Amino acid sequence: MDWNNKQTELYTDRSRSSVSVHGNLSRSWFKQSDNNPKRNGSKINHRYHKYLYAIIALFFASPSYAETVGGVSATAAPVANSSGSVTNQAIQVLQGPYITNTYGAGIQCQGPTLNFTPYVTGSVSKQLPYEPYYNDPVYDMRDLNEDGSLDNPGGILYTVPTRTGQKDNYNIGVGFSATWSRPLDKKLQEQCKEAAAANIEMMKQTTANKRLDFEIARLKNCGDLMKQGIYFHPKSQYYKICADVVVTNPGGVIPPHIHEIPVDSFEDRIN
Repeated sequence: MDWNNKQTELYTDRSRSSVSVHGNLSRSWFKQSDNNPKRNGSKINHRYHKYLYAIIALFFASPSYAETVGGVSATAAPVANSSGSVTNQAIQVLQGPYITNTYGAGIQCQGPTLNFTPYVTGSVSKQLPYEPYYNDPVYDMRDLNEDGSLDNPGGILYTVPTRTGQKDNYNIGVGFSATWSRPLDKKLQEQCKEAAAANIEMMKQTTANKRLDFEIARLKNCGDLMKQGIYFHPKSQYYKICADVVVTNPGGVIPPHIHEIPVDSFEDRIN
């Protein structure tokens, strides 16, 4: 250490020694012990100083980037436009009761049921007014005199046509839904069918009996009227009601009639 200039002499024989940011150290005290024992070989030791301000500056210092290129704004300003819509469409299939057939007399039979439902769905979405492009302005960021202020603040150099991505959406869906249901007890279904068949036969016989009663009543009434000389005119639309009725004498009854009796002459009697 030089006692005249009182400046710190820096040693560079150790790679881990720190460099002080203060070049002139006033009043350096030469009697300050380094706590070096005799066996250390009289090697020079240095104190290590950690400078808090320099470390803080390293963490908080931010690099400076150029914002203009040739006086034209070069700041990245990406623009993203997006639009969308979600349409939820559902087809509801309602499970109804079984098909029930009624045959009269309280007979009702349920059978397998097949439901087939076709459907067509569609949707249209659009935005109005339709604008396929928009003009993105590029501002004048030039500072030719380098005074820190823009020469033409707010000025637009040119515009860039940019697509908006706007479009119409059309959607159509075609399909069908089907369900199949049937009772699990097959024996009851067979019994119900047998009861229905017997009831149908009974209804047919009842209808035949009523038809027979009608025909007999028609025959009787037409015969009685014909005996009395009453009948429909042949040109009447009701003439056919009694057209197939024939009236004759009942059994064992001879209708009135005339017989010719021959008379013999006198000569025939003599002979």
